This record gives sequence, structure tokens and C-alpha cells, in this order.
Amino acid sequence: MARPSHPGKEIEEALRHAEDQGWRIEIGGSHAWGRIYCPYNDAECRCGEFCITSVWSTPRNPGNHARALRRVVDNCSTHRRQREAGEGAQE
Repeated sequence: MARPSHPGKEIEEALRHAEDQGWRIEIGGSHAWGRIYCPYNDAECRCGEFCITSVWSTPRNPGNHARALRRVVDNCSTHRRQREAGEGAQE
């Protein structure tokens, strides 16, 4: 079953980016539209501090919230390390 889409266009695009990177999205929760969960969730992944991030339903500035979600996904240290190792192997 497909998840319901977020009402904000920019945030929905950021959520699709997260899904493409393997992040899991759960809808609902207290005070939030949902949450995104890191696929690695290991101790080295920024100490687990950013392995779960809330997705707000009506943020004050949707563009900033979407950028923040992308930044969390793109700055995942475990994913970045694996990506850099893959690029090093190609050279």
C-alpha cells in the first residue's frame, strides 16, 4: 500500500528523496505528520541523534523544512561513508 502524500509539494519531494535513499517513512505520531527513519540506525551514524526526524504537517516555512529534511538525509554519516567508498572503488 502506498503511503499518503504530504500536502506540501516541497516536503513531498524531500520525502521521495528520503525514500530513494532507503529511509523509512511512518505516518502519524504526536504533533507531527510523520517521521523518517534512517535505514542504518547504527551507533556510528552520528550517535543515533539524527536517525529519526519529525516531518511537520504545516511548518511555518515549507521550503526551509524540506531543505532541512534533505540535509538530514544527505548528511547521514554511514550513507556518506558507503558512497565515498563506492566512488573510491570506481577510480
